[in-house]
Amino acid sequence: MMGEVMDVAKVTSKGQVTIPSDVRKSLGIRKGDKVLFIKMDDGSIVLKGSNLEAVDRASQGFAGAAEKAGLHNEDDLNTLIKEVRIDRAKRQETQ
Repeated sequence: MMGEVMDVAKVTSKGQVTIPSDVRKSLGIRKGDKVLFIKMDDGSIVLKGSNLEAVDRASQGFAGAAEKAGLHNEDDLNTLIKEVRIDRAKRQETQ
C-alpha cells in the first residue's frame, strides 16, 4: 500500500538531506534530534523521530547484541562507526 507523499528533498554532494519542515513537525523532530532509518521487510525505508520511544523499540530489537559487541554507550557506538568508515575508506583506496 502506498502512503501519502508529504514533500521531496534534494540530496547534496555530501549525501546530506534537509528534512522538510512539515515532515519534521509530523515526526516531532527538533534541532539536535537524531532520526532512525528502518528497513522494512518489503524493502522500503521508514524514517522515525529518535524520541525515547523509537530508541527503546530499536534497543529492544537488538537486545543483548550491543553488549556482546562491546557497545555499552553512545561513545562506543560512535567509535565503532568511525572504525568502520576508516576501514571502508582503506578498502576503497586499494581497489
